Amino acid sequence: CPAPALLCGLLAAVAAVAEGGRALPQLSDDIPFRVNWPGTELSLPTTGVLYKEDNYIIMTTVDKEKYKCLLPLIASGNEEEEKDYKGPTPGELLEPLFKQSSCSYRIESYWTYEVCHGKHIRQYHEEKETGQKINIQEYYLGNMIMKNPLSEPESRELSCGYDLLPSLTQIPTKNIEGQMTPYYPVELGNGTPCSLRQNLPRSSTVMYICHPEAKQEILSVAEVTTCEYEVVILTPLLCNHPKYRFRASPVNDIFCQSLPGSPLKPHNLEQLEKQQEMLKMPFRRVKEEEMPSTKEEKFSSIHKPVAVGSHQLLTVGTTHISKLTDEQLIKEFLSGSYCFHGGVGWWKYEFCYGKYVHQYHEDKESGKTSVVVGTWSKEEHIEWSRKNAARTFYLREDGTQTVRMVSHFYGNGDVCDLTDKPRQVTVKLKCKESDSPHAVTIYMLEPHSCQYILGVESPVICKILDTADEYGLLSVPS
Repeated sequence: CPAPALLCGLLAAVAAVAEGGRALPQLSDDIPFRVNWPGTELSLPTTGVLYKEDNYIIMTTVDKEKYKCLLPLIASGNEEEEKDYKGPTPGELLEPLFKQSSCSYRIESYWTYEVCHGKHIRQYHEEKETGQKINIQEYYLGNMIMKNPLSEPESRELSCGYDLLPSLTQIPTKNIEGQMTPYYPVELGNGTPCSLRQNLPRSSTVMYICHPEAKQEILSVAEVTTCEYEVVILTPLLCNHPKYRFRASPVNDIFCQSLPGSPLKPHNLEQLEKQQEMLKMPFRRVKEEEMPSTKEEKFSSIHKPVAVGSHQLLTVGTTHISKLTDEQLIKEFLSGSYCFHGGVGWWKYEFCYGKYVHQYHEDKESGKTSVVVGTWSKEEHIEWSRKNAARTFYLREDGTQTVRMVSHFYGNGDVCDLTDKPRQVTVKLKCKESDSPHAVTIYMLEPHSCQYILGVESPVICKILDTADEYGLLSVPS
């Protein structure tokens, strides 16, 4: 069959000299690959290996359909790159962050966390009573940086407020949403005394991890033991060091986009997939909601030209969710018909506003494993919002308030084996500006067993937060 022949030919041709005389390294048989057909827009994963514009090959089917296939860097001798790396140390890569005296913030339903890099971590809550000045409840989770646990105890004392290690013999890793991720640790001590530990000072470990499109966001804050904390920071600065990039996912993706005059996916391959689907489930009737929608049909045929080597081809970072106009997207999102997808590592997440939150994993052999994390009930959410902050406000310079984040409760998920109770999740919808107006970042935290926090951040949310009522419920802007 010509279509599978394209896939086999793709892997075989990588060892050959590609168009333009570029020699591409041979792929290893030990590393599994999967060919993806992303369509008109290519949004590369933020985890796994990295991609470069010039690491591609042009493939042609027997029907003269042409595709530009982008190869992951793991196929280009990643191990050799790590071995031969002579660039700046991770500490040197992070040094500008500390010298800039920059701070990162994370807003939770009650607490706000402030990480001023190389200086302190502060946890605080502000309350303003009518006719009175603002009351601030605050704790310092760490001040300055004393020393790094992986460094020599005597020789790594700080003199300038932050610790920059020239090297680490063994790179530590942390499980970030199912994927072991390398991080660079920085320690802060001498925080606010902790009454639960004989007034010993609070302390924190700040874990800096590579994220190509991040802007020093705080991914999570966790109290690992009493008054000792772990803070995970996403930063692009570490991504220049090969040892701190995300490790390859179990299956490495090859992304193939059609060139002008070719369909989004080879015709014969589409026919083959349809036949295989029918053989698997011969008596299955297609449900109405599974029929292709009008907006999908618009982009199902030949699309506009994609320039070979164009910067526009590579949109690295968070998921880019739609080609719809803002008005269309907001209406479909708020009706629950357009769902956000995201997550890194083993588990991915699907959030449908006013419907449910699902956690799922897709595997080529075993299929899709899905867990219902929470389902929507307006009555339950309103009851929850009477005891919890459904809206978080931001004070503008002119003294007016605007909604910065809303929180929604989704209960009655699948029963948890650890607690014998249904799972539940608090969804935090937050405004996040981005160069891409239709980008969405999704992350999941589990502060207690089977009780989750799902963070959803997007420029789309910025446009509707001010419509939130007293319960945090959103509506289409007038």
